[in-house]
Amino acid sequence: MSEFLIASRRERKRTVFCFLGAIARSHGRISRLTVKQQARDSATVNREMHPARFHGRNQPCFAFADGRNFATISPGTMKPTLLAFASALQGAAGLCAVEQPSPGAPAGASNPAPVAVSSSPLTTDSTADAAVLRASLASIEAELRNDILPFWLKHTRDRERGGFYGEITNDLVVKRNAPRGSLLTARILWTFSAAYRQYKDPACLEMARWAYDDLLAKFWDNDQGGLYWSIKANGTPLDTRKVIYGQAFGIYALAEYHRATGERAPLDRAIALYRIIESHGHDAAQHGYFEEFDREWKRLSNSRRSIVSTVGAKSQNTHLHVMEAYANLLRVWPDPELRANLNDLVDVMVTRILNPANHHLRLFFADDWTPRSDEISFGHDIEFSWLLLETAEVLGDQDRIARTRTTAVEVARTILAEGVDADGGMLSEAGPKGLTNTNKEWWQQAEAVTGFFNAYQLSGDPRFLQASLRSWDFIEKHVIDRKHGEWYNLLARDCTVLSSDKVSLWKCPYHDGRTCMEMVQRLNTVLASPHPESASAAAPAK
Repeated sequence: MSEFLIASRRERKRTVFCFLGAIARSHGRISRLTVKQQARDSATVNREMHPARFHGRNQPCFAFADGRNFATISPGTMKPTLLAFASALQGAAGLCAVEQPSPGAPAGASNPAPVAVSSSPLTTDSTADAAVLRASLASIEAELRNDILPFWLKHTRDRERGGFYGEITNDLVVKRNAPRGSLLTARILWTFSAAYRQYKDPACLEMARWAYDDLLAKFWDNDQGGLYWSIKANGTPLDTRKVIYGQAFGIYALAEYHRATGERAPLDRAIALYRIIESHGHDAAQHGYFEEFDREWKRLSNSRRSIVSTVGAKSQNTHLHVMEAYANLLRVWPDPELRANLNDLVDVMVTRILNPANHHLRLFFADDWTPRSDEISFGHDIEFSWLLLETAEVLGDQDRIARTRTTAVEVARTILAEGVDADGGMLSEAGPKGLTNTNKEWWQQAEAVTGFFNAYQLSGDPRFLQASLRSWDFIEKHVIDRKHGEWYNLLARDCTVLSSDKVSLWKCPYHDGRTCMEMVQRLNTVLASPHPESASAAAPAK
């Protein structure tokens, strides 16, 4: 039971009054308590209840049970935070006095177990709630249309040699001789195809066509089929390995370009890649997909350093993105064999890769699915939570959809408890003994916004809404480069910028651009519902 309950009736009343005063002001009404008085009263309560945990003279120490301190919430996310407090206070059990999690604590042990929150609609002013969502929508869409898309349109195309520059630094220095990868071109192709579908901007279509031409002219192996992993700056092949992860993004992008243009040629290329993967990469005996092949599609030895799977024959990362690619292809090519293979892949994801004991994805495996690693990746977990449901919806099996809805919420709840830092940023990795990588990459922060909002839509739990908005708030404060544009690649735990590359083989507009487009669609869907302050809104049609 929350330690809040053991306080005296007078102390509890004072604390409740303190927070309700803040709630009243957040609705624009006048409270008799001043902000200074609130801080003093709440601090007094904490000194009396937990003198050893009192950290400052006027600093309240109450927080959500998942470790998020009220004092750290920014103005942009204050509203959902206060609403969540109000909901929890109805049962007098939503608050607890907390200590900062130990950086070395094992995953799952750093925070108290989250309290249950009703999934019923919040009993509050729907106009005020809609205003918060509209403000978030405006901020996210502005970032997409005024920063992310223009940055790539302006800075990344190599007008002299064709294609794109392989590397650009944070301060916009172009490294003209840097090699470049098919992954970057494919992700640019997907992003601008999707942006054109959403906004019908001719500049986006032109960029998508530029990327499509580059993918086929420079990366497609006309002799052996499939996509090279990388080429030199002059366009000649460099790393001719056929990486299943890279082929999957080729399918994902080509199917999206077909959706944007209606042209048959990109669909035929996507189907060709799918058939190549099934012919060479599919493990018919043990299910799933192998990682890498040489140019002639001979499977490479596990002893050779792999691009994606460093310690095993199979990886969650490759399977996650093959699933994503196959789902996008199925949208435009309802082939029965593809449907069957995608169903089988979803089964692999939830029975082999997802660990039901802790709701995390296992990372690496032997041929027979024996786990080869006990590390977890918070970013991949939260990305999986919403991509799994999206795939189930594309397949259209109502029983599978129901099961994956539950799984998505369980995974999101686990990541919220274990993988989100006190500043709202998502951490990278952990193991049995605690955090192993506390850096914060751009893509993890992007996936957190979508993943937590998806969980909010499914569950109605206001903590997920707050987590999504706090993730976006973190991005706005620390990840977006306000001087040169786009997002920083990698931050330390204290938000110091660690990376120097704004564009690289891996750093692309796919994660941040997709999150913005997803959130624009999802927020518009929620705002169009009769009660935008309530959850369980349907995901937008894709």
